[in-house]
This record gives sequence, C-alpha cells and structure tokens, in this order.
Amino acid sequence: TRRPTHPNPGTAHSREALSLPTPALPHRSSSSRPLQTLASSSSRRRRRRHGNALSLVPSPSTRCRLGSCAYPSGHRPVLCLFVQSGRKKTREPKEENVTLGPAVREGEHVFGVAHIFASFNDTFIHVTDLSGRETLVRITGGMKVKADRDESSPYAAMLASQDVAVRCKELGITALHIKLRATGGNKTKTPGPGAQAALRALARSGMKIGRIEDVTPVPTDSTRRKGGRRGRRL
Repeated sequence: TRRPTHPNPGTAHSREALSLPTPALPHRSSSSRPLQTLASSSSRRRRRRHGNALSLVPSPSTRCRLGSCAYPSGHRPVLCLFVQSGRKKTREPKEENVTLGPAVREGEHVFGVAHIFASFNDTFIHVTDLSGRETLVRITGGMKVKADRDESSPYAAMLASQDVAVRCKELGITALHIKLRATGGNKTKTPGPGAQAALRALARSGMKIGRIEDVTPVPTDSTRRKGGRRGRRL
C-alpha cells in the first residue's frame, strides 16, 4: 500500500491550498471607538486617578490631540498614546528680612576681637568673637595682591582691613579689640610693615577701636636661634 503523498510545500498548488483569506478591516467612521488594549478596568481607573503622563488606554470620550489624522482606507490606529502635561502649582518664595548679629539698642556697640599677625612675609587679619572660638572673618594680604613680594606690604594690609570692616558691619560688629603680634619665639619680636596700615585702615573704616594689646610670644628660654655662634653675616 502506498501512502498518500502530500503536496510539496514549495509548489504553487500547496501555496494556494494553504493561503488564508485576508479579513477585510472595517472602514473608519466617526462613531467607531479606538481599539483598547487588554487591560483591566481597575488598572485603567488607577492610571487615570494617579494622572500618569503616559495613558495607554484612553477613555472613549477623549479626543485625539493630533487633530484630524488621515489614516489610509481600511486601517485604524491600534494604540493611541496621550501625553498629559501636568501643571504643578509653584509657591512663590516669601522675601524675609534676615538680620545677622545680636539685637542691640541704639548707641550700644557689639565688640569683636581682631587678631593681627604681621610678619615680613604676610599680614593676617582674623576677627573672632570675644571668646576667640568663633571665626567671623579672616582675610590676608596675600588674598588681595598677586605678587608674592607684596603680600606683607602696607597696601595689601589696608585692602584686607577694608574687606574685614565691611564684613564686620554685615554681621553687626561695630567695635573691635586689637591683639597685635609678630612672629616671636626665637625669631623677630618686631611686627611687620602691614601692622600699622591694617590698624589705621580699621579705624578709618568706621570701626570703634577698644583695647590694643601686643601678644607677641616671648619665650623665657627657647631653642637655639639660627645663624650660628658668630651670627648671620650680612
């Protein structure tokens, strides 16, 4: 017995036998609704409630925001994407007048301490509170000039003092006690050239000057000073 031979799938007869009729897609009409994806009603409700920016399943009453879209005859959109622009209410920041420093009555002065360290290489002006633990402002002569040789000059010390006075007035400091020091130790006990210029600039900028102290460290005994027994040869 011979088995019935099936037609070769490569022949024209088999292609005609296996071809399926193409279903005609209905034409688009004004009353037809867009095709909805397989999503449960609860998920659709949840997406609309939370207001996602990307809504995969639009409601039938939602209009297409693209306007009158021209689709070819016999075709319809399978999935419509609607982008909703969420407007957030931004609160305008309220302007608040912030005053720095303590609240004082008229005629009273708020004191700070200006530690001036004047060496022959640089001039430091460091303003703290009366306890010395809190730094209010610190500016050096090297921050005001570019050349290294001008860091200890009176001009650099004057510019640094002017900036210090401006910052002190912003913080409510109206008076300063001065603590002046040189390098000290087994080195020179003489302040550098920027000490006098810094003190004069602070007084001219409107700051009240309280006590002026010299706090250069002077040792009762110290390590051997450099230069040798015969001293530094000039």
